[in-house]
Amino acid sequence: MDWLRHWPRRIARIVNDAGTLRLVLTGFLLVAALMVARSSWDLPVAGDAEAGLYDFRLKALAPRVDQDPRIAMVVYNDDTLLATRKRSPLDRAILARALASLDGMGAKSIGIDILFDQPQDEDDALIAQLRAMRTPTWIGYAEIAGNADQISWNQQEFLEQFIKRAGTIRTRPASIRLIADPDNVMRRWPDHNSDLPPMLVSAMSPRHALMGYQGGIRYREPLDPDRDVFLKFPIDTVADPELAPIFTSQFRGRHVLIGGDIVDIDRFDTPMSPYSGKTMIGLEVHATMLAQALDGARLPDLPGWLLWTIALLVVALAMLTSLAELRWWQLAPLLLVQAALFGIFPFWLQAKGWDTLELPAIGWGAGWVLAFAATGSAARAVGSQQRRFAQSALGKYLPRAIAEQILADPAQLALHGENREIFVVFTDLEGFTKLSHAIPPAQVATIINRYLDIMSDIVLNHGGTIDKFVGDAVVAFWGAPIADSMDGTNAARAAWAMYQAGEEFRVTASADLPEGVPPIGKTRVGLHFGEATVGNFGGKGRMQYTALGDSMNTASRLEAVNKILDSGMIASREAADRSGLDWWRPMGRIVVRGRAKPIEIMEPAPDFPASDMDHLRALMAALKAGDGTAMAGLAALAGRHPADAALQNLLYRLNAQKDGNAYVTG
Repeated sequence: MDWLRHWPRRIARIVNDAGTLRLVLTGFLLVAALMVARSSWDLPVAGDAEAGLYDFRLKALAPRVDQDPRIAMVVYNDDTLLATRKRSPLDRAILARALASLDGMGAKSIGIDILFDQPQDEDDALIAQLRAMRTPTWIGYAEIAGNADQISWNQQEFLEQFIKRAGTIRTRPASIRLIADPDNVMRRWPDHNSDLPPMLVSAMSPRHALMGYQGGIRYREPLDPDRDVFLKFPIDTVADPELAPIFTSQFRGRHVLIGGDIVDIDRFDTPMSPYSGKTMIGLEVHATMLAQALDGARLPDLPGWLLWTIALLVVALAMLTSLAELRWWQLAPLLLVQAALFGIFPFWLQAKGWDTLELPAIGWGAGWVLAFAATGSAARAVGSQQRRFAQSALGKYLPRAIAEQILADPAQLALHGENREIFVVFTDLEGFTKLSHAIPPAQVATIINRYLDIMSDIVLNHGGTIDKFVGDAVVAFWGAPIADSMDGTNAARAAWAMYQAGEEFRVTASADLPEGVPPIGKTRVGLHFGEATVGNFGGKGRMQYTALGDSMNTASRLEAVNKILDSGMIASREAADRSGLDWWRPMGRIVVRGRAKPIEIMEPAPDFPASDMDHLRALMAALKAGDGTAMAGLAALAGRHPADAALQNLLYRLNAQKDGNAYVTG
């Protein structure tokens, strides 16, 4: 442990040698690491990651229990809506009959998770039943200040009048307010507003130990997958005077919650949802909280001072580890021990019944990494910047991430030709050749360099490889030298971004041109997927990493046909189908110069109405199947979009095709 003994001396040397600016920057990063390690729940991205890890802990360690004998739910379901022919508001006559049945069954208390905020014909009958209740009954209450998107002033006024008319010593209002996290996941108890009636859970279990509790909700999993944690009955059954007595034993002595179990209403994600694929109705959230209250399960959390202490410990350990002059086989066990400590501790707390909501488990790791990096950088007195990507030959045509992988493992860059399946993008700036003859050479160079900078950035930012520049044309591909599962998506998005950037460029660049010169045209883009031979080609004096083959030629032809098709970007179906994007609209089949086999082409149309997109796809499928009557539908669709030049061109081409198979572009 000599490195521990020399740690203070090493810190002193770093302080002396690093320089003021580096020390200030390092200090700033260490403070940032401390804040991340303490308050990651409040940070973008980190907060989402913390919530996801908390959900995993809760799911992995949730107690498995048999059906809770203390609570039952009575629900309106979709069958109820069909039977009553009412959806919103819910039928109140059936509720009145259900309350009458429950009142005679000996329920311990009844909570109604329904807002009576609009008048109904059955109100008098329901109010009479509520006033006649012998069982403590709690009517759902909400106020506009906390639910402005769900209740209006008129509705709240009616709700208060309804509660006033129905209220007795045994029938009173209770707040049904729940608060989901920003991601619509129900993780925590709501805070209680003193201006509201008591929370429904507090009202139904008035002496519970969770008064004022705002920690995590204790979710439980069923011991038997076929037997839910809470008993659930359709309200139709309970409201039936002939059937209800059969189930008396199921309700006697239980707390009963009444509400909706409807497909698209009052449903929330819970920490279990990402793993079960199911949402939970608000009524069951109330039931879960009620069970937690009845059990007195007030989950303790770590006090703030202890969380700050742990955050300081995390930063200190990261600094100590970074300053340790150890070989990798000495450093590896130290890193593993720390990773295990910070990784296992939150799960241990959860297993022991602690509330790990707001526990910065991800923050500990992120803070450690940030402190480790900041300290290590200062310790090595890094005065030079990272190697610039453009300083190597690779940096001229490869994204930084791919270049760094190849520099670390040069074997990944084939020095010979190899067959690869790649996505190829060709672009061309319309009218630039004519423009270049009308303006001074210096201005030509300025415009084209600015344009190619924009196009290059788009390719590299989307993980592509720049093959070459041919005047104002850009050739790029994805899938070599290193392939990635997102190549199709990245290539398609890059191609579309290049078209859009070209449209913006023609406006801004044209503003700087003298009067009377030809305008800058649009950027035409072609995208294709296929096999090509990729590698380093050339002579002894000059080599170029490039791709050769029919796929390159096809992409070039697709770029060129944009002029004939009145479009800006065209992709082959081979590329579109592998892009993972749903913005493509079919544009028929064409035969391009130098290729006898027809190509089925697609055009990106992210702003085309979804209904029209589906209609167009159906019409093109019908035409492909030989249904000539679909032409009338296509003409009608084109008529609804008279300014859509590409769609008008498609109609023209289909009418002009003699054999009905493909349009020959020349």
